[in-house]
Amino acid sequence: MAGPLCRAALRAAATAGACGLGAVSLLLCPALRRLARRAAAALMALAGPLLFRVGYSLYARTRLGYLFYKRQVKKARERYPHGHSVSQPVGFGAVKILPIPVLSNNYSYLVIDTGSGRAAVVDPSDPLAVQAVIEEEGVLLEAILCTHKHWDHSGGNAALRQQHGSCKVYGSARDAVPELTNPLTDKEWVSVGCLRFEALVTPGHTVGHVAYVLDVAPFGGPPCLFAGDLLFLAGCGRLFEGSPETMLASLDVAVGLGEDTLLWPGHEYALECLTFASLLERDNPALERKLCWATQQRQEKRSTQCPSTIGEEKSYNPFLRTHRRELQEALGLTRRSGEPCDAFRARVLSEVRRRKDLYKGT
Repeated sequence: MAGPLCRAALRAAATAGACGLGAVSLLLCPALRRLARRAAAALMALAGPLLFRVGYSLYARTRLGYLFYKRQVKKARERYPHGHSVSQPVGFGAVKILPIPVLSNNYSYLVIDTGSGRAAVVDPSDPLAVQAVIEEEGVLLEAILCTHKHWDHSGGNAALRQQHGSCKVYGSARDAVPELTNPLTDKEWVSVGCLRFEALVTPGHTVGHVAYVLDVAPFGGPPCLFAGDLLFLAGCGRLFEGSPETMLASLDVAVGLGEDTLLWPGHEYALECLTFASLLERDNPALERKLCWATQQRQEKRSTQCPSTIGEEKSYNPFLRTHRRELQEALGLTRRSGEPCDAFRARVLSEVRRRKDLYKGT
């Protein structure tokens, strides 16, 4: 990007110099104004990603990120005193899952073994909201399952550990999870009462992102994927600390769990993601139906978290459809001669992610 910037700026300066024009005169000349606008656009294209990376580093690696998170919590509590969405618990025998709407669009999940009264919480963003549900249910919090280090997923770890002294914090040692007591490796199991969670290392959004799969088979239910920022309804997390190839491999892990696997994502992004997906695939009946459903849900401020399954996601989530010709053609991408299949799919995913990052929902 530096090349076009320098060339445009040099052409503008050279033309102005040849004509004996100063900076003010340069801006008055239509041709030079066009060159100046091109130079400014090139500069913004160059500076935008750089500024974004600087901002992300400050958020993820310094106390400024924590202070920003605290401000988010305060504003969300004022704006959504009862949560940003209306959600419903889901039960399978002795297993009860309660989505907890927190911040402006996050979800925490309290998962309860109703037989023993023991519970685990996934990504406790707002400790007050989570604690209120714990007290209402009258359960003992034994575990915090943290998908990644970002404050909007891990910000409540310290406060909940202080209130529940025996509570353990699980997550990846690679991700600087606050208050981490039990680092996990890929496919390691965590037990809380009769609940059994399998940890899946799924980097891409962050280097140590972990998703958790709850085994509900003993209670007659399907697997439950607590995906954090790996996978959303019709979307996936931004590639803050990973390549398209890395994220593709992690998404393939999710797809491999089976079509009946229930998806419990970390954010209420469904309407935005589905609307974006509809711009890529304009003739997808499954996508159209899900978009209509999500629109109705959000008009009533109802949560879109579950029902969604991996099987459904494969029919309309563009990040899980990188192998589909209709999506590839919509993006104007073709497989190069000798290009490995997964390399091409990663290129497709990269283009979808680029467009999603630029997309502004209405």
